[in-house]
Amino acid sequence: MSAVPNPQAQLSWRGQPLQLEYQWIGDMASPAPVVVFLHEGLGSVSMWRDFPARFCTEHGFRGLLFSRYGYGQSTRKPADENWAPDFMHQQACEVLPMLFAHLNIDRPWLFGHSDGGSIALLYASKFKPTGIVVVAPHIFVEDVSITSIEQAREAYATTDLRTRLARHHADPDSAFRGWNDVWLSPAFRTWNIEAELASITCPVLAVQGEDDEYGTLEQIRGIARRVPHTELLVIPRCAHSPHRDQPETLSRAAGRFIHHSNLS
Repeated sequence: MSAVPNPQAQLSWRGQPLQLEYQWIGDMASPAPVVVFLHEGLGSVSMWRDFPARFCTEHGFRGLLFSRYGYGQSTRKPADENWAPDFMHQQACEVLPMLFAHLNIDRPWLFGHSDGGSIALLYASKFKPTGIVVVAPHIFVEDVSITSIEQAREAYATTDLRTRLARHHADPDSAFRGWNDVWLSPAFRTWNIEAELASITCPVLAVQGEDDEYGTLEQIRGIARRVPHTELLVIPRCAHSPHRDQPETLSRAAGRFIHHSNLS
């Protein structure tokens, strides 16, 4: 990441000021497709590392990265604030439309990882993106997800995980607690977005690693059952983060899918 701070989108959300860190990739005057990258539950602009820039450069796209509320250099979550089980719905249906209006983005492609993939699905169920690529998304809560998130809580308390997250977040406690606390709350166990998926009409590529420690392949297979035009990709020797574990495989498949869909 450059030493120069990323710009901040100044928004108002639910009556409160909201600053969202963002970063453009490529020539904004270009007519190339815009791909908006939506990060995972512990992610941020910098946590994507170089994957978005390499992906956009290789395939001739423009890109937008941003850090959600509570993450990166965006507005921090107060320590006493607990996110509601519908926090991903809020991001998809309230914050994303405001950010796109602020930055004059019309019908982008969404490229979402984990929680970001769920947010992309929810956005596509209400609005009209050109298409979505969802990588290790969640559509319901599984025991394997809870077990791994409990293990992350233990690691945050007993290892250098907090120090490592501090490289990517102005307030690592804001980033970690926002995600970890809501996922482990009893109210979240019944979270399920399967019903919303039936209204998605745009192209969908759903990707998951064969060795994903945060979810079984029922997550993407469930998407395909409810959105029949979905294309599935299961990547061998790959865990929860294909853009780190198998970046070339993911880039090749997603780039081909976007180009093919734009020509259809």
